[in-house]
Amino acid sequence: MKFRLIDRLLGRSRKHPRVEKGISARGILVFNDTSEVIRAEAVLKSSGLDVQVKGPPPALRTGCDLVIEFPLIMEPAARQALAAARLKPIQTVPVQDVLLEPVSLFHIKDFGDWLMVRAANMKITVEKSTRIIVNVSGGGCPDVPYLAECLVGRNLSEAPEPLSLGHTLCSYALQLAFDEVRSRCPG
Repeated sequence: MKFRLIDRLLGRSRKHPRVEKGISARGILVFNDTSEVIRAEAVLKSSGLDVQVKGPPPALRTGCDLVIEFPLIMEPAARQALAAARLKPIQTVPVQDVLLEPVSLFHIKDFGDWLMVRAANMKITVEKSTRIIVNVSGGGCPDVPYLAECLVGRNLSEAPEPLSLGHTLCSYALQLAFDEVRSRCPG
């Protein structure tokens, strides 16, 4: 049986892994602000839920640059954990449409000797052979110069965790990039 034209154009197969019988396997939790997303992620992960922080699809932007993607079947457990922490999402949306697909926060660029990882608006670049951080940039938070000064010139294994240095969206995004670059440059 041939695929429908729209499925081909959208890159979907007949057995789309995310949608089965019209029911989405994943959902998005939308919050008012970034600090709520960061707290909610910690609460949900400590409750054993498989969650990922991503960028919101355009249709769900609220001023917060982040959403939480989670297994939709776990919504009752997620809501219970969030309620216990006094966190309430403003919206829970099943991902049923390409237009509601959350956006990955990561962009990786390999420059041969160097590897750059961007998470949201923060970038970290590492010399692969030495694991030395050669650049930290991006963001618009007031702590970005401080974060850069604390990290540039240090080895990944000796550098402090960005979240131990700041509590802004930029330090959170830099922590994500830092973790990703460490996983790609093991040592």
